[in-house]
Amino acid sequence: MPDTNVPTRAELHEPTPPATSTSTDSASATPAVSRVSIWLHRLLVLLFVFICAATGVLLVILPWLPQWGDNSLLIRFPGLRPLITHGFFRGICSGLGLLDIWIGFSEAIHYHE
Repeated sequence: MPDTNVPTRAELHEPTPPATSTSTDSASATPAVSRVSIWLHRLLVLLFVFICAATGVLLVILPWLPQWGDNSLLIRFPGLRPLITHGFFRGICSGLGLLDIWIGFSEAIHYHE
């Protein structure tokens, strides 16, 4: 009966793995960023900036148009008309629009890969 504790011939000739430094391990552990993911990130930033800018422009302009106070929502809820048409509320909406434009362009300016 063969002894199971004795190493076989293949086990005797297996090379031992070389000792590597920890600096190369950490560099090889970080995955390489592919071109597809870079372009996808660029596209998402561009889309975010466009949505922020378009929404911001709408929020700056729409509260001051006559259609703002004469819409179907206010026909169903007539109690909202004084609130929606008040200058302070319109100013808040325009301020949020300016803030939205600023956030979008700030994201575009501070973009880095």
